Amino acid sequence: MELKDVISISGMSGLYKVVAQSKSGFIVESIADGKRSPVSSAQRISTLGDISIFTTKDELPLREVFLKIKQTDGGKVSVSSKAGNDELKKYFKNIVPDFDEQKVYPSDIKKVVTWYELLQDKVDFTKEESAGENEVLASSRQDQDKPIAKIHESHGPKASDAKTTTTKTRKKV
Repeated sequence: MELKDVISISGMSGLYKVVAQSKSGFIVESIADGKRSPVSSAQRISTLGDISIFTTKDELPLREVFLKIKQTDGGKVSVSSKAGNDELKKYFKNIVPDFDEQKVYPSDIKKVVTWYELLQDKVDFTKEESAGENEVLASSRQDQDKPIAKIHESHGPKASDAKTTTTKTRKKV
């Protein structure tokens, strides 16, 4: 499983992967316990591959943050997700020294730590995003650049198709 296959759903705790699509949304499976549940398409869904951490210079993808945690702690997180805010900030400062303290809240750090603990054995963080999807998107964009031939200039009824009646054939009432 890759990081782009894992999703977070607002209003639901934990991480999920999409199993199937239904009429009104998706059916997801919890990564923690394997239970399946329906999710409405109106709910806000984020893939972990799209999430980044704000730094003072730029944004750091979540995959790179997970790699730094793995390198620093040797695969096991040295702080609990239930630790105090100051302790979490101090720990995260060791992992990402230039994270933006104004934009990254302690609740965000708790999520990152919890997600890492959940995914460390299930996802390979060293694996880059697959380039195959980017090639497919590029080829579809090339197809969109081609002009589309017009088959019909007007789509409405033609004047020759309209019924015409004369005053002679009408009956007076």
